[in-house]
Amino acid sequence: MKKIYLSIAVLALSFQQIGCSSDYLDDPKPTNNVTPEVIFSNREGVDAFIAGILRLNRGQFLNNEAAGLQSIYFARSVKGEALIQKQIWFGDDYDFQNREATYTRPNFSWRFSYKIIDQLNNLIHGIESSNALSETDKTETKSQALALRGFYYFQLALEFGDAYASSKNLDFPPIYTEPTSTGKGMSTKAEFFDQIISDLEDAVAGLPQTRVDKSYINNQVAQAFLAQVYQYTGDWTKAKTAAIAAYGGNPAAVLNAAAYTQGFDDINATEWLWGLPQTPDQTAYYMSHPHAMMDHVAIAYHGTFINDDFVNLFSATDVRNLFSNLYNAPVGDWQQFVTSKFKFTFDADIPIIRYPELILIEAEAEFHLGNESRTRELLDALRLNRDTQAQPTAASGSALIELVLTERRKEFYGENGIEWYDAKRLLRGITRTGNHRTQINLVPDDRRFELKIPQEEIDANPNISPAVNTNR
Repeated sequence: MKKIYLSIAVLALSFQQIGCSSDYLDDPKPTNNVTPEVIFSNREGVDAFIAGILRLNRGQFLNNEAAGLQSIYFARSVKGEALIQKQIWFGDDYDFQNREATYTRPNFSWRFSYKIIDQLNNLIHGIESSNALSETDKTETKSQALALRGFYYFQLALEFGDAYASSKNLDFPPIYTEPTSTGKGMSTKAEFFDQIISDLEDAVAGLPQTRVDKSYINNQVAQAFLAQVYQYTGDWTKAKTAAIAAYGGNPAAVLNAAAYTQGFDDINATEWLWGLPQTPDQTAYYMSHPHAMMDHVAIAYHGTFINDDFVNLFSATDVRNLFSNLYNAPVGDWQQFVTSKFKFTFDADIPIIRYPELILIEAEAEFHLGNESRTRELLDALRLNRDTQAQPTAASGSALIELVLTERRKEFYGENGIEWYDAKRLLRGITRTGNHRTQINLVPDDRRFELKIPQEEIDANPNISPAVNTNR
């Protein structure tokens, strides 16, 4: 099937206004008089609408640190312990100075996520209202929309809510499940996660295994979303079930160590489950994080360096040990180490979910379910794949779960902010050591794990109290 990356239904979307209603997010507006009746009159039109929404995932919106989903992920990555960011794009995220109500990160993460959610609500409404689509087409296309809506509500939960395990019980963002021009008030943590899980469970029930390519949502991708959510909430039985459904349960079938050195720029790589594709005529250009920030060979930003204590976690024979002192910096200088993990070109595809994450979610779930032998088996399946000279682990108890978490750090640095994510969900805090440009010490459940609600949203929405950011 031919790839469709851009929909006429979203070509004219504006991103200039504010708020959380459809007035701000804009209903789909065709540029050449294509009406909703035409769009929802057949599967091809609906698929084009979905393609347009998927294209928005990797968009170019406010600036180089506020472009698309990749910007949200990379901002999380530089908040951890592995990366060191220059004071350029994402430098304020690295310094934990980009969370105030008028700053870029809260405004973008809120605007962007609700923009996608509003489009999905319009999509769902159009599908449900159509008298032309078959029941099979309705189920499959609506399920794709539900999966993406659940995914983006989860991103809002991560950015603007306290951790699921936290006792702070902050107000959570508003919930919209249909097109509306009226802004809603804040929700509760329980309501928000009920919506996320409901969307994803319904999506899994209606999605097939087939899809156009790896940028689209199928049953496996929705199961991966669910695995992440259940990991975050600590529902380990369901996290295990969803993780296995997402990657198939056989680590050897989805791992390919050789690809780790090939630049992380090809969505068709064996280990990729879901990613953002780019083509020369539809590219995010220098907004293609992490490639544009982390590649120090191509003409890019050369903006990201690697912490020396993190480098020391890797053996010399680990395929992921792609670090070098490219600039001959002095020992201990924050510019001492760079990585060749990411290769920047204008059409470099962007990884979002890879199968090793699902393997390690299953390993973590097995640990919490009391199956340490299976945890070691899964952990070593990845460790020995990445380093053929590694020895099987005999760790148990707290030492074993620490190995799982360390392996997550080693596997996904620069990709998805996994250090920040784990520190937040596990109430562990973040303490930077070694040659960091900015030392930081976030205590468990530190308020700096949450972004403040954007001031422009407070000003535009009478149902959100001006006091919403008190103690946030």
